[in-house]
Amino acid sequence: MKNYKMAWRNLWRNRRRTVITAASVFFAVFFALIMRSLQLGTYDSMYKNIIESYSGYIQVQDEEFWENKIVDNVFKNTAGLRERIKEDKNVEDIIPRFESFALASSGSRSKGVMVMGIDPEKEKLLSDVQDRLVRYRLTDGAIDAIKAEDIPSYLDKNLDLFRGNSYSSDGRLQIDLGIKDDDEEALMPLLGKHAGVENSYFSTGENEALVGDRLSRYLGLTRGDTLILLGQGYHGHTAAGKYVIAGIVNIPNPDLDNKIVYLPVDVCQTLYYAPGMLTSMVVHLEENDDDAIEGTLERLDSNLDSPYRVLGWKEMNETLVQQLEADDKSGMIMIGILYLVIAFGVFGTVLMMTAERRREFGVLVAIGMQKTKLAGVMVYEMLYIGMLGILSGVAVAIPAIIYGYYHPIHFSASLAKVWEEYGFEPVMEFQWIDSYFISQSVVVAVIVLVAVIYPLVKIRKMKEVNALKA
Repeated sequence: MKNYKMAWRNLWRNRRRTVITAASVFFAVFFALIMRSLQLGTYDSMYKNIIESYSGYIQVQDEEFWENKIVDNVFKNTAGLRERIKEDKNVEDIIPRFESFALASSGSRSKGVMVMGIDPEKEKLLSDVQDRLVRYRLTDGAIDAIKAEDIPSYLDKNLDLFRGNSYSSDGRLQIDLGIKDDDEEALMPLLGKHAGVENSYFSTGENEALVGDRLSRYLGLTRGDTLILLGQGYHGHTAAGKYVIAGIVNIPNPDLDNKIVYLPVDVCQTLYYAPGMLTSMVVHLEENDDDAIEGTLERLDSNLDSPYRVLGWKEMNETLVQQLEADDKSGMIMIGILYLVIAFGVFGTVLMMTAERRREFGVLVAIGMQKTKLAGVMVYEMLYIGMLGILSGVAVAIPAIIYGYYHPIHFSASLAKVWEEYGFEPVMEFQWIDSYFISQSVVVAVIVLVAVIYPLVKIRKMKEVNALKA
């Protein structure tokens, strides 16, 4: 009988032993895939928050602007330049930006801020500032008013925990406050009544501004208040302007939220005496995977000559990339520890299986079966068990990861507060099924193949007489 047939039949002679051994491989694959998907998905979420709230994936700038961000290092927004950029097959649109710094003042308080001139409509393709307008604010007065109503005890506790927070969506507010589905209908109107905030967006040409939530709290600004900006304009002009606050926006990046002021791009150009000029063009892409971005960067770089410079998101966010790469290395160490535990688990089950079958091996060799054939059968058995464990682990992990991809893990209460204090959005996302599936499965397969060495060595060194007495 062929070795592979004999091995398959041997597996089901003792179903319990086969299931236990395959289960060790199954859990190894399942947990390795879940951990890696969570790790990579969380990194992607952090990158996305930074990229889509500020830098974009690719920018075109003056060649001196990135190292020396002054208003003099700007370029003319010409139709010819826009056409050359849009010629690329992966470029969907161009988002104009005018970025500089100023001293912002309101009442007796002032602070250095980043002024960002944006196109109100095209910016919806990138950071979508309009969707970030604050809808709820848990001020002291709002919390006191809510507590005066008939509310559940858990909401009373969470209101104190998230005192001072602002929210741009119902969902995030419900998650942080732990509002149960049964209480949503009764509590959300109550929160809207006492903590609701009226905000509005602006349009091109309007002498209005949007400010970050943390900045607005520092300067004591609300919708309808006046903000004064003072800075240095193009070629030494004094940039000074007075703007009505149209709305407050909640930016995921705390550092940016603490200093950002948005103006319509034409109003910003007027403030800095630079009509028709831009500090950057954000290139909106049809495909933004790594290969597509690198290809687009190379094509644009070869197509645009001096004085233009094309920058990718990794170059613009070098510090963040380095931090997450370092964190990825520590994550790989954790995965390595998991693999070590997995290896001992698999080896332990193989050790148990080999010890249980010692007498069986002795009988087979005693009646004339060659040790090489017996070893071959054992190799096939371990391959079958490994395949069963790996395929079942992948099969169970796929729906779990797909569900996690569409339903990220949102932290609530005190854990969410800790994440926000470190500057991260309190959410863990899963990465979609990708090449990491293959790498994790291959590693576990290698562990199984290494584990099979033990029974092969025991068979080779086996003394039939001793084995028959086992």
